[in-house]
Parts: sequence; C-alpha cells; structure tokens
Amino acid sequence: MRNIKKKNENSLINHFIEIFKREIEKKNRNKKRLSFVLTGGSSPVNLYKKLAKSQIDWSNVDLFWGDERFVSKDSKYSNYKLAYDLLIKKIKINDLNLFPYQTNNIEIRKSSLKYRDEIKKYFKKKKIRFNIFLLGMGDDGHVASIFPNSKELTQKFIIKPIFRKDFKRLTFSLNVINDSDKIFLWLNTKKKTSIYNKLKIKGKKITVNNLNKKKLFCFSIN
Repeated sequence: MRNIKKKNENSLINHFIEIFKREIEKKNRNKKRLSFVLTGGSSPVNLYKKLAKSQIDWSNVDLFWGDERFVSKDSKYSNYKLAYDLLIKKIKINDLNLFPYQTNNIEIRKSSLKYRDEIKKYFKKKKIRFNIFLLGMGDDGHVASIFPNSKELTQKFIIKPIFRKDFKRLTFSLNVINDSDKIFLWLNTKKKTSIYNKLKIKGKKITVNNLNKKKLFCFSIN
C-alpha cells in the first residue's frame, strides 16, 4: 500500500495528475491504451474539474464507471452526468473511448449483462484488468456500490445489479477492482481521512478494508 498524504486537496489533485500523466505517457510509448475507471459522488468533483483543465492527451484513454445509480443519464444522481459535465464535455475525447452503463429504456438485469459483455469484449475475453480504478469512499466504508456486511463482499462476479432503498445500482465486484493494476482511493478531505482511519480497525465486514493492499494508492489529507 502506498500512502500519498498532502495538506490540502489542491496539492493532492496535483500529485494525482502527475501520476496520471506518467501512466498515460508509459502507455503511449508502448502504443497501448489506458483504461481508467471513474468514481461518482462528491469526492471527485474538484479532481475532475482540474483534470479537464490539464494538458492531457486523452486519445488513448478509455473511461469506465465503477458503479452507477440506475437513473437517467440526465439525472443529477447519475455518475455519468457528473463526469460528463465536469470532465468529458470539456476535453478532446472520442465517444468510442467512453463506456457508460446503459440506464435508459432497459431493464436493470439486461443492462448488467450488456455491460458485462462489453467489458469482456474490451479485454478480448482475457482477464479483466483495468489500469487505474479510482474509488471514493462512503462514510460507512462502502466503495463502488458494494456495501458493508453485504453478500457482495465475498461474491465473485463482473457486473451485478444492487437493490437498495434509495436507488437500484450497477457495480463492478471487489474481485474486478482488486485485479486492477492500480487502485486509487480518493480521500479528499480531513473528514474522509479521519473516517477511513477509524474504519481500518473494523475488519473485513467493511468494504474498504477488502481492497488489495499491493495495488492500493491511498490519497488522503493529513
């Protein structure tokens, strides 16, 4: 596990962008593509704004979403809309580089299967291994849409519908997250960092404690 601690969010964002640019440059040198899984919620708002203003070559970057609420893409609750409004529409990136969940005019289980098949096709039916998987963390320690004390903590799958009281959701599994080359846990406030430090001692029933430490980069405020 690599801990990246900064005194404020802006410094944390700048460090993230340095690493992100290096990863893209490495892929470009090897004539390969970079798969980058985005997160939702309020945590990445300022990060996405800064990424949109940065000098980044997005031509070989493919964007995915770690989870999604099963709402219209125009909904204020949509993780796609968040990324689109703050980042995607402000950068030069081909629509073919975008891999959002389908949530309009489709049943959730069909959407889950469709996205699973898209992912399999992207990785040419080989092992699913994203280059960078960005995660925020809920105050209860959930990541993506995998919640504490849920059966999904130990299940192996690619994409699965999650039925919660607030929203239906679609999510990648912990095994897919943990197979990524790098997992970036984004704790962009002192409050988030404090919550994480308290949750760390509560064991494997808390989702965030199941992340692969060998792959984990923990971005936090000290």
